[in-house]
Amino acid sequence: MTITIEDMASFCKRKGFVYPTAEVYGGLSGFFDFGPAGVELKNNIKAAWWQSFVHGRQDIAGMDGSIITHPSVWKASGHVGGFADILVECGKCNARHRADHLVEDKLKIQTAGMAPDELSGLIRKNNLKCPKCGNAALGEPKAFNLMFETTVGPTKTATSTAYLRPETAQLMFADFRLIAENARLKLPFGIAQVGKAYRNEISPRDFLFRMREFELMEIEYFVHPGKYGDCPFIGEVEDHELYVYSRGMQKEGRDMAKMSVKDALQGHVIKTPWHAYWMATMHKWFIALGAKPDHFRIRQHVKDELSHYAFDTWDLEYQFPFGWKELQGFANRTDFDLTQHMKHSKADLSLHDEETKKKVIPHVICEPAQGVERAALVFLFDGYEHSRERENIVLHLHPKLAPIKAGIFPLVNKEPLIKKAKEIYAELSKEFHCAYDQSGTVGRRYARNDELGTPFCITVDFEGLEDGTVTIRDRDSTTQARVPVEGIRDTLRKLIEGASLEGVGKIVSGN
Repeated sequence: MTITIEDMASFCKRKGFVYPTAEVYGGLSGFFDFGPAGVELKNNIKAAWWQSFVHGRQDIAGMDGSIITHPSVWKASGHVGGFADILVECGKCNARHRADHLVEDKLKIQTAGMAPDELSGLIRKNNLKCPKCGNAALGEPKAFNLMFETTVGPTKTATSTAYLRPETAQLMFADFRLIAENARLKLPFGIAQVGKAYRNEISPRDFLFRMREFELMEIEYFVHPGKYGDCPFIGEVEDHELYVYSRGMQKEGRDMAKMSVKDALQGHVIKTPWHAYWMATMHKWFIALGAKPDHFRIRQHVKDELSHYAFDTWDLEYQFPFGWKELQGFANRTDFDLTQHMKHSKADLSLHDEETKKKVIPHVICEPAQGVERAALVFLFDGYEHSRERENIVLHLHPKLAPIKAGIFPLVNKEPLIKKAKEIYAELSKEFHCAYDQSGTVGRRYARNDELGTPFCITVDFEGLEDGTVTIRDRDSTTQARVPVEGIRDTLRKLIEGASLEGVGKIVSGN
């Protein structure tokens, strides 16, 4: 069953994943609150990402930069002077709209790289109207800086203006030398960060897809400028296949094509092995956590779409109900950022090259950057199923991402069963987020947990009181196995890591 983004927003509100912020006061566009299930899902996504790309690797170190930093950081990066979208304002109702969104929505054409006068021409030529009131008197497109301004200190002066960060990358550059020295990193290496970012979007929309406050998971990966072709990890992904939509395919009007990383490199579709490695690695990360491989593609930016500093940029895109949209960006930023901060700060951010005995300014060969909320949408959409057989929604979240790892139930509300179920809950809760539930029938309790994505349900019955066992039900198959209560925490840990029910107990019912 295909659901819309509006359906997903309704589901998320109903099940405690996401609420419009301060809804009792009418909400605030572009801002959302995460409920009991949503905060757990977000935390689990971030933990899985950090484990994979920081704790699980020797070549990447983490940091956590300040949300408000010295304003010169944003002047050096170009954000103060050029971080803008193009808006048009309705002359009747004064509603403001993004000019590119207006053209794309109404004319179904790509606007990447279009200048304001081009957008204005399309709006005038096609007599595009205000989506809010229908008026055709739209003003001239103009640049609108997306950064939120704030004041540091008790008074507002020319030097007190600061900004909420619009991205997480820049302090990874400003702190580059300190991190490299403290973590004893040698090229090639990466710096990772997870944290909040803020963009004063003209027209936030599509639920969690385009927000004004969001979280990013980002890596800046640095290589020696003379060693673009030396990727020691490329063998790990050469046989990995994914849909590719290159610049040439877009220009010639061809469809995307599935190909292996090896073929894409040999055919010069992807320019560097590092770029290919990181795109395949991130695609594999999503798949390993339950996302569907064919719902993704990598799309190369056309020339007019490239940022001024970028040698090459690709996006990992996902097929949302509202079309193919960017999930993750992979820009080759060369040495632009480090050079800019060296120029503006007069600090030396270069590294000593042991081979040549000279200083080098490393290049950011790739910056895998993605929003936590967009990742959550991927897992929610790919996990969502309306089961006709069960007559309820089943959310097939990977056990590592599921907000609740196990529901614990007494079969009926009898004191011996309740006591044992609560003992098991107390034991499992030392390590896992679990839920105790004795309300309604067991079938109804299963359904509630299915809808929340709970992968396992543990039921205490009278047979178990006699022989020291419980039944564990698997969410996806509904298969049940009887397992010993002793060692139940180890059993649940194995199941979350991928063990089968057959591997931990005796199958007693199910498919």
